[in-house]
Amino acid sequence: MPRVLLLATTTGYQTRAFGEAAERLGVQLVFATDRCHMIDDPWQDGAIPVRFHDEDRSVSAVLDAARCRPIDGIITVGDRPTVIAARIAQRLGLPGHSPEAAEVARDKERMRNRLRDAGLPVPWFVPAPIYADPRAIAATIDFPCVVKPVALSASRGVMRADNAEQFSAAYQRLQALMRQPEIRAEQNDAHQRVLIEGFIPGRELALEGLLHRGGLTVLALFDKPDPLDGPFFEETIYVTPSSLDAHVQARVTEAVARASAAIGLYHGPIHAECRVNDRGIYVLEIAARPIGGLCTRALRFAKKGVGSLFSLEEFLLRHALGESPDGWEREPTASGVMMIPIPARGVYRGVSGVEEARAVAGVDDVAITAKPDQILVPLPEGASYLGFIFARGATGPSVERALRDAHARLRFTIDPELRVVQSAHGSM
Repeated sequence: MPRVLLLATTTGYQTRAFGEAAERLGVQLVFATDRCHMIDDPWQDGAIPVRFHDEDRSVSAVLDAARCRPIDGIITVGDRPTVIAARIAQRLGLPGHSPEAAEVARDKERMRNRLRDAGLPVPWFVPAPIYADPRAIAATIDFPCVVKPVALSASRGVMRADNAEQFSAAYQRLQALMRQPEIRAEQNDAHQRVLIEGFIPGRELALEGLLHRGGLTVLALFDKPDPLDGPFFEETIYVTPSSLDAHVQARVTEAVARASAAIGLYHGPIHAECRVNDRGIYVLEIAARPIGGLCTRALRFAKKGVGSLFSLEEFLLRHALGESPDGWEREPTASGVMMIPIPARGVYRGVSGVEEARAVAGVDDVAITAKPDQILVPLPEGASYLGFIFARGATGPSVERALRDAHARLRFTIDPELRVVQSAHGSM
């Protein structure tokens, strides 16, 4: 039975989906996760405990385990393990992205430099220390601009500013975010830097792709129909196929291929974010891993000569084991996903209307991932969604309508968060 190493956080949405896909394909998954190494196999999955901030020790731990359980392929879920995965692939002689390319893809400042040096369109950008004085920086830059952390994903911490006052407020808000214990626990030196860049107007798209020995196969080009103009940049709806004309889609594909080559990405899944306007195609970023969360459920694939549809996880497992993407194509129907946004900070109590939402024509499923009594935190500080809605239909617009209609039927109960207030006489 072939073995595939899956590097992921213990809380990743995709881990179970890959497990189910592996079972269908007759593939054994070897997990490497950031679970507690002091407890003997708490999840009973035989996972190799790793620490994403300690790459040398994590690579050694996996290589030691691979002596008894040889690895035939590697898949990464999330941004943090990508460099470790690349180093392991290199040591085992397996195809994959190079460690240097994975490092660049994980650092927005380094990525901007690579794209600029390759002659690709980029906004003006300047790096700054996270604890710099924003008032001093504001006097040297143009507006509107975007301030962002260089090593967080999913638009977390990304904010637009249209003037010096807004910039200072956004910068201070980002400073507070980067002081949070969960981020400090990552022990990532990149969190000490901020990237400031010009705001790029235009239409935003996401490209899900697969690099096979340097050649790009587009798995899906997603429209993002909701405007993403700030002040925050929370993603909500993805719909594929894109409604852009074929010529523009070809230009997007070419830009992502050039950007991938500039970064040094070579073999494996990629997820790219782009903006399109009358000045050109701007590649905002490319991650050296597949689309995150439960969004993979929006994609299914068929192989020529085979009647069945396969999940993205099955497709990626096959590729990790050496299968070419040639002869594969996305299902012919339009599909989409809504990442249900958190409307306000508070304590999640529950939701009603789920069955009504599922009954909307075109809706495949509604998955609520928030847990009762969970503290909900919206962007730019938050890092999660209330859940996901999935739909399919004959056209992209019909899929978008189904997602919006289903979302309108959901009613979430979110109570205000009680905070402890310190007074001169103690807490209240």
